[in-house]
Amino acid sequence: MFNFTPQELDAIFLSLKVALLAVVLSLPFAIFIAWLLSRKQFWGKNLLNGIVHLPLVLPPVVIGYLLLVSMAKKGVIGQYLWQWFEFSFSFSWKGAVLASMVMAFPLMVRSIRLTLDAVDPKLEQAARTLGASPLKVFFTLTLPLSYSGIIAGAVLGFARSLGEFGATITFVSNIPNQTQTIPSALFTFIETPDGELAAARLCAVSIIISLIALFASEWFAEKQKRLLN
Repeated sequence: MFNFTPQELDAIFLSLKVALLAVVLSLPFAIFIAWLLSRKQFWGKNLLNGIVHLPLVLPPVVIGYLLLVSMAKKGVIGQYLWQWFEFSFSFSWKGAVLASMVMAFPLMVRSIRLTLDAVDPKLEQAARTLGASPLKVFFTLTLPLSYSGIIAGAVLGFARSLGEFGATITFVSNIPNQTQTIPSALFTFIETPDGELAAARLCAVSIIISLIALFASEWFAEKQKRLLN
């Protein structure tokens, strides 16, 4: 049953590659936005919070369409990327990474923000009164106290990226060995006669990877609670 075909292996490895890159590239921005929402008061904060969490409530196909009209080769932004750098997200694994980043970003921000909210601001104020700069306070105090939550957010983002389907297939289609991740390959095999075994194999792999990611996220969340207590 577990004799994977080249197409299945390509989908598995591409999914892992896309999910890993999506987390690595979006994590610094997620930390910054989470810190901004947790620690700062400014005009438009609620608007920013709403925009960040929009992918959680919008249908993934809508997100994929918005990416298509904005970041495709002839899109509002994508046309300039192509003219100036000859770079395009269209019909490539790079577009799958971008779609996964957008869909996973709110989960990462939410997890990291909850952790930052649990860190006592008085500790940061005390460090400031002792002469530490805001940057030093952030890197030597805030981040170390939040690292478990940051890792938990990254794990959740990784799991969400692995399961991304609607935005990806709308934005970059379903091309084997280029944009076909586990969910899109699973969709293909379900629609293909005699594809039940291949679909079952990919389903099993997806469940195993997701369970590992969720258990890791829970473990880091518990570790963060013990650290803050």
